[in-house]
Amino acid sequence: MSSILAQLKAMTDVVADTGDIEAIKRFSPQDATTNPSLILKAAQLPQYQALIDRIVAENITNPNNDEQIKAASTRLAVAIGREISQLVPGKVSTEVDARLSFDTAATVEQAKTIVKLYEEAGVGRDKLLVKIASTWEGIQAAAELEKAGIECNLTLLFSLAQAAACAEAGATLISPFVGRILDWHVARGDSPESPAQDPGVQSVAGIYAYYKQHGYSTIVMGASFRNTGEIAELAGCDRLTISPALLEELDNAQGQLPQRLSPDADFAPQQKLDSSESSFRWAMNEDAMATEKLAEGIRAFAADQRKLEDLLRGWQGV
Repeated sequence: MSSILAQLKAMTDVVADTGDIEAIKRFSPQDATTNPSLILKAAQLPQYQALIDRIVAENITNPNNDEQIKAASTRLAVAIGREISQLVPGKVSTEVDARLSFDTAATVEQAKTIVKLYEEAGVGRDKLLVKIASTWEGIQAAAELEKAGIECNLTLLFSLAQAAACAEAGATLISPFVGRILDWHVARGDSPESPAQDPGVQSVAGIYAYYKQHGYSTIVMGASFRNTGEIAELAGCDRLTISPALLEELDNAQGQLPQRLSPDADFAPQQKLDSSESSFRWAMNEDAMATEKLAEGIRAFAADQRKLEDLLRGWQGV
């Protein structure tokens, strides 16, 4: 019998949630996703040291110049993304600075810069997804970018309200988080008895059903997994982005993997949501988990972005 990972790949596009080239080579995913936390982690791997040397030498003349540092960090993310793009047949996701999450115009501007840098490095936009936080402002930026032919991955997504707004905006893909939803509930003493009862799993399954029922083409890519049980319960989802540690567990696991999600399923009817700004903001106000986890995620990515910039600022005496 084939491994659980091999069975999963037969029904779901598997994406590597890492910037580690060796892990990507090993597990042969369809796509790869990165974020500021993963870029920070990747920047400390031996295989990227020469790349950072070059980025710093070419872009930083004054370590006290914040604009130079920010520009260098963007170029580093793109350079790592370019390396990854050579290893996957599909797309690479590169994230806009989380500190722009509430600025539509600035998000659009940086997204276009990211695409331009990739194109200058020989990577076409057909290989790219620009990651943007699923704030109202980020979703509006995605709507503008999609119209300009730049495909977007809306991340830090914790609610159906966010998912509905992303679909109405024409986003190419969303990354609804599983494990962080579970974390929120466990912290409040609510631990599920089985993966099927995991609130993060149920959230993604509900979003998947909503999209299929209402005919949206936006891709659902479950993300942020805490264990392989969560992944197994979402087998059949459009895509799943998985860390190397969990990919290894799945690769070593044997047994039968049933398909849990299918576009042909008989879904329970869900009323189409009003995705106006006022309705979106009210729905988020009423959802403490989604509001708290979105804010927490933005803060965490912003903190790691600052750590990455500090790493570049102090790189080898620069």
